[in-house]
Amino acid sequence: MNEQGSTRIDGIKLGHAQNFRAATGCTVILCEQGATVGVDVRGGAPGTRETDLLNPVNLVEKVHAVVLAGGSAFGLDAACGVMRYLEEQDVGFDVRVARVPIVCSAVLFDLTVGEAKVRPDQQMGYQACLNASPDLSAQGNIGAGTGASVGKILGMDRAMKSGLGCHFIQVGGLQMGAIVAVNCLGDVVDPESGERLAGLLNDDRSALADTEAVMIRSYAEKRNLFADNTTIGIIVSNAELNKAQAAKLASMTQNGYARSMRPAHSMFDGDTIFTMGTGQVAADLSVLGLLAARVMERAVVAAVKRASAAYGLKCYSDLR
Repeated sequence: MNEQGSTRIDGIKLGHAQNFRAATGCTVILCEQGATVGVDVRGGAPGTRETDLLNPVNLVEKVHAVVLAGGSAFGLDAACGVMRYLEEQDVGFDVRVARVPIVCSAVLFDLTVGEAKVRPDQQMGYQACLNASPDLSAQGNIGAGTGASVGKILGMDRAMKSGLGCHFIQVGGLQMGAIVAVNCLGDVVDPESGERLAGLLNDDRSALADTEAVMIRSYAEKRNLFADNTTIGIIVSNAELNKAQAAKLASMTQNGYARSMRPAHSMFDGDTIFTMGTGQVAADLSVLGLLAARVMERAVVAAVKRASAAYGLKCYSDLR
């Protein structure tokens, strides 16, 4: 198995656009030829668009783009810019009087990091499409990860900067990659070493504390932590999938979140994973699932390791 081999998957393009001053952005994954897409939503506070279409009982078989964005529910507007771009390329589901691009989206909450009145919009989504290329390797404070942060159980003063992470593998002819914007309530842990990488800072912000320990001690308190959270990501591959298999693969990929974020899937996170298969290589679904979980956990780790300090938030390298 070749880890971090090619960062290209035939038929897939990745584009980012962001407003660094306002600490928000969006990331678009384009498949203009159409791809089979599934989704699994585990967190208690999700923000999504067009995910009902991915149910295997529903009509549309192919999706043309997935958008990951900041801005909370406001950021869903970025998908309209992606639709405009794809319509200009004559890409979409043929309804005879028009071609309707099928664009799914999920958003994270970054409004408290930068300027709450500035969010990803149609123009930013359109610009992300213009910026798209077959190179899927850009990471850090970019796109949907621009305003991402982790470790927010005690407020933003004790949080750390995160970002967008990617990881890729190739097994024979099978190519697979994970792209994820990590914005979790809790801490990020490297599953391979057990090392706590980023998250809640201690009182003097000099070292890491433990989010789960804080939550357990304060189990009787009712907190309003809706703001600031949600991790959103996608598995892209050249695998053959039908809609039911794509949905199952997304479910299996959530193991990558669970192994690398503590806690994962809280009521204050909207943790969402899409899967996208372009249909070129046959592979066993169980093998795809274990690989997808592994690739996703490495992408989560990359999201905090590749992030830079910004907006008053320390990053991984600041503590080492």
